[in-house]
Amino acid sequence: MTKRRLAGGIAAVATGVTLVLVPGVASAKIAPVDVSCTNPGGNQPGGQQPTCTGGGQTQQSENQNPSGAAPPGQNP
Repeated sequence: MTKRRLAGGIAAVATGVTLVLVPGVASAKIAPVDVSCTNPGGNQPGGQQPTCTGGGQTQQSENQNPSGAAPPGQNP
């Protein structure tokens, strides 16, 4: 029983040390993602995909985490 507890404690400490020492393991990357386009009239062109194609359009994007959610305080 004591060996099991000791092994569990060592495993927990090793996991904690790994998360602290290895960069990027415990942090989420927040990156800009294209969400829509607008034409000069301020409307979304019909059938337009999130990434603008063609001239005269303005790209709207928002910062998102890997799960696709916009974190609070990360967007204008």
